Amino acid sequence: MSRLSEPTRLLFDENLSARLGAALVDIYSGSAHVGELRLAGVSDSAIWDHARRHGLVIVSKDEDFHRLSVLYGPPPKVIWLRLGNCSTDQIIVLLRDRHNEISKFLADGEAAFLALA
Repeated sequence: MSRLSEPTRLLFDENLSARLGAALVDIYSGSAHVGELRLAGVSDSAIWDHARRHGLVIVSKDEDFHRLSVLYGPPPKVIWLRLGNCSTDQIIVLLRDRHNEISKFLADGEAAFLALA
C-alpha cells in the first residue's frame, strides 16, 4: 500500500470538469486538471509523458488512455471512467465511494489501469 505521506495525485483529462480537483482535495490532494497545467488540447502522448514524469494518475473517460496503459504499462497508471453521459457530481461520488479500491490499484505495481463504472 502507498505510504500515508504520499498523496494520490490525479490528473483529470479535459473531458472531465476542472472542478473535480477542488471537490476531491480532501482525499486526492495534489490533483489537477489538464487545463490548470496548460495541457488542454495537447496530444494524449504529451499528457501521458507529463503524468509519468510527475507521478500523476490519469483519470479519463477517453479509451485512448486505456489503450496506452495496455501498450506501455505503468507509469503512469490510468483510471478509466466508464460512466457514459454523467454529471460531475456522479464522478465525484464514484471517486469517493471507490477510494479504497483505487488505493489498492495504486499499490499494485503491476496494474496499469482500473476501469470504474
